[in-house]
Amino acid sequence: MITINIDPVLLRIGHFAIRWYGVMIALGVLAALQVALSEARRKGIPEDHIYSGSAWAILGGLLGARLFHVVDNWSYYATRPGEILTLQQSGLAVYGAIFGGVIAVLVFAIWRRLSFWRLADTAAFGVPLGQAIGRVGCLINGCNYGLPTTLPWGVVWTSPEAMVPATGVAYHPAQAYDLLWALAVFGLLWGLRARFRVDGQAFLAYIALYSAGRFWISFLREDNLVLLGLRQAQAIALLSLVVAVPLIIWLNRRRMRLSAHAM
Repeated sequence: MITINIDPVLLRIGHFAIRWYGVMIALGVLAALQVALSEARRKGIPEDHIYSGSAWAILGGLLGARLFHVVDNWSYYATRPGEILTLQQSGLAVYGAIFGGVIAVLVFAIWRRLSFWRLADTAAFGVPLGQAIGRVGCLINGCNYGLPTTLPWGVVWTSPEAMVPATGVAYHPAQAYDLLWALAVFGLLWGLRARFRVDGQAFLAYIALYSAGRFWISFLREDNLVLLGLRQAQAIALLSLVVAVPLIIWLNRRRMRLSAHAM
């Protein structure tokens, strides 16, 4: 078994606690922004579009992430409404962050009369890297844990500040599984970035790849069942795949037809 005895609280200032969870999310956002800026330079997109769009995406992502988490755990928050806006410990859903960020960037693109798909493609390379870094915080925090396990890589959290139901019990490190999958998606997309020749392809590929991995990882988590025995993340993953994969195929065929007509 693997033991994590790191205190999830990095620093206390009076009654206020700075947790590794928040620090790693902030670092993940910065990493995603740097990758997006690098891609924007390659594509000739002005940096101010990326900075402004990122501000919208961060705000929309936070709102969406919290909303999805609260809805998924409404039985808890219905009796504790005062905790809905409390973000010090945990409580952000990845898919909520994605959907909230996408909606915010779409509004920003319409307002500034920019191409939403070009902005989305530019962000698509950095987002999985940011997710991977954020999951380091989840791993230290003990949130988003998996099912109990006796496998040799099961993780035991010993800190009383950890978010697991019980210290001393080994759980699947679902956070680590998601971290590794996000890194794999980042590596694959980054390696293929020069081959995405149609706006929207990179973003849709990210959605499809991440959703495929998240669907299987969610079988090892104790999230609430919401539809046909599926957890919230699994239902959203399937919906994302149903939308993203046909769109990728359509974009590829459309590019081939246009190329054929141009010859």
